[in-house]
Amino acid sequence: MNHYKQKAAGAAVLISLLIGGCAVAGGGQDDGYAAMSGEELAEHLIFEERGFKLEQLTQEGGTVKDRLIQDDLQRVCSAVDGNVSSEARSKAMAIAQAQMEYPAGGIKLGDWRKGNELARSGYGFRVGHKTDDHTSREPGGNCYACHELDPDEIAYGTLGPSLKGYGKLRGTGDAMLKYTYEVIYSPHAYFPCTHMPRFGANNFLTKEQIGDIMAYLMHPDSPVNK
Repeated sequence: MNHYKQKAAGAAVLISLLIGGCAVAGGGQDDGYAAMSGEELAEHLIFEERGFKLEQLTQEGGTVKDRLIQDDLQRVCSAVDGNVSSEARSKAMAIAQAQMEYPAGGIKLGDWRKGNELARSGYGFRVGHKTDDHTSREPGGNCYACHELDPDEIAYGTLGPSLKGYGKLRGTGDAMLKYTYEVIYSPHAYFPCTHMPRFGANNFLTKEQIGDIMAYLMHPDSPVNK
C-alpha cells in the first residue's frame, strides 16, 4: 500500500470511529452526518455533541466555546488535508499584517535571561482538570516544544526549524529585529497558515515578553549564540 492509500485508509478509519462514536452518543444520526460537509461535521462534533466542556471559563475571559470559534484567519486557512490555495495564503498574510502592533518605544531586545525562562515554560492558557492559574505564574512561550535553541539543551521538538545560533548567524540590525518581532507576533505574515501560534496577536505574550524572547534568540551573551 503506497503512502497516499495508507493516509486515506487511516482517515477513513478515523472518520468511521468519530461518526460511529457520535452516532451512539447522538442516538443514531448517521444519515444527518453523511449529508454534512467536512467543515460542517467538524463544527457539529465540537459544538453540538458535547465532546468539550464548552462552558468552562478561560484565562483570557469568555469560555472554551468562545475559544473554539474560528476567527477570520483560521477560516481562511482551514482546508481539507491542508490543501490551502495561493489565494488563501495571500489573504492570511494580509490579515496577519493588518493585526500587527509594535512597542511604543520601538522594537528592542529585552532581557535574554527572562527570555530563557519564557522559552522553556509551557505554562499558561490550559483548561481542563487542572486549569492554569495566571495570577500565580505567568504564561510562557514553550519555544522548546518545537525548536532547538541552546545547543547544550538535550530535549527539544523538531516541528519548527532549529534556531541554534540565531543571532550569531543573522545579526541584530533593524531589519532583522523587525522580522523576528513580526514572526513571533503573528507568523502568518511570513508563513501563511503555519501551525506556529500568534503569540502577540492572540495576547499569549506581551510585547515586552516578545522582546525578552528576541534577546534570548539574538543577544551575543545568550547561550543560543554560544
